[in-house]
Amino acid sequence: MIRKRGTSPPPSPSAPLYQNRSPGSILPAELHRCQDLFLHYLAAEKRLADNTIRSYQADLESFLAFLAESKTPLPQTSPAQIRDYFSASKKKGLANRSNARRLSCLRSFYRFLLAEKIIEHDPTSILEIPKSSRTLPEDLSVAEVDQLLAGQGDKTPLTIRNTAMLHLLYATGLRVSELVNLPFMALNLNAGFVRVIGKGSKERLVPFGEEAKEKLVFYLQHSRARLLGARKSRALFITSRGTTMTRLRFWQIIQETAYKSGIAKKISPHMLRHSFATHLLAHGADLRSVQLMLGHADISTTQIYTHVDSSRLKAIHQRFHPRSTRKK
Repeated sequence: MIRKRGTSPPPSPSAPLYQNRSPGSILPAELHRCQDLFLHYLAAEKRLADNTIRSYQADLESFLAFLAESKTPLPQTSPAQIRDYFSASKKKGLANRSNARRLSCLRSFYRFLLAEKIIEHDPTSILEIPKSSRTLPEDLSVAEVDQLLAGQGDKTPLTIRNTAMLHLLYATGLRVSELVNLPFMALNLNAGFVRVIGKGSKERLVPFGEEAKEKLVFYLQHSRARLLGARKSRALFITSRGTTMTRLRFWQIIQETAYKSGIAKKISPHMLRHSFATHLLAHGADLRSVQLMLGHADISTTQIYTHVDSSRLKAIHQRFHPRSTRKK
C-alpha cells in the first residue's frame, strides 16, 4: 500500500482534486489518486496553464496504464520497468522528442511523490533523457512578413482588428494563447509595451514599435467599440460577438491572410514568433534580451535561434565565397 502523505490528510478518493480526468480512463483507484494529487499540485502550486496540465495528464496516463497492466504498485517501480515502457513506446513509432517529454513528465511526477513521502526512491533519477534531433524552426523573411502584414485589405472592424493582432504578434513574439487572451489593461500605449502573464504565471514586459502602436490605436479608435456594441469585455481583442477569440480562430485568420497575400508557405502564429526572434538576432539583439521577450525560462531554449542564424550565414558563405568549396 502507498503510505499516507506526511502533511495534512488528503481528500477522499471520491472527491478528486483535479476534475479534468480523461474520459474512459480505467486506472486503479490508487494510481488515480496519485495522478489527481500531482495534477492538482501542478495547477494550484506550480500554476501551470491548462493546456500544459492536459499534456502532463496525457503523458502520465499513458505510463500509468502501462504500470497497471503489469500490476506494479508505484513504490515498487524500477528503472528497468520505465525503460521497458519507453522501448514499447519507441516500437509504436513514438519519436525521441515525445519520449523525452514523457520522461520529463515522469521525473516531475516521481519527485513529487518522493517529496510527499508517498514513495521512498525515485526510479527516474538514473535515467537519461532520449536524445532527439533538433529541428530548426521555420521562419519568414522580412519581405514575407511585410507581405503578410499588408494582406488584410478592406478596412472593416474585423480586418482592422486582424491587422492590429498580426502587427502586435510580430512586434512582440507573443505566444498565440497570450495574444488572444491579452487583457485590455495589459496594453500601455504611452510607454509602448504589453504586460504578459506567460507560462507558470510568470509576468514579463514586452516592448513594441511605432508601427504596431499605430495599428493598435487605429483598432481602438475605429473597431473595438463597434465590435463590442453595448457589451463589455476585459479582453483587448474581441470577436464580432464581443467574446475572446480562440486560438483556432486566429490560426484560421493568419492562414486566410497568407492566402490573400499570395504567400505559398503554410503559416502559423508560431512561425511569426520564430520570425520575431530570428530577425532580432540577425540585426544584432543579444540572446538574453530575446529570451526575456519570448518568456523562455531557460536560455538554452532561445539558443536554437542562434542555430537558425548561423545556418543561414553558412549557406550564404557557401554560395558566394570564392573559397567556400575545395577546387577539384
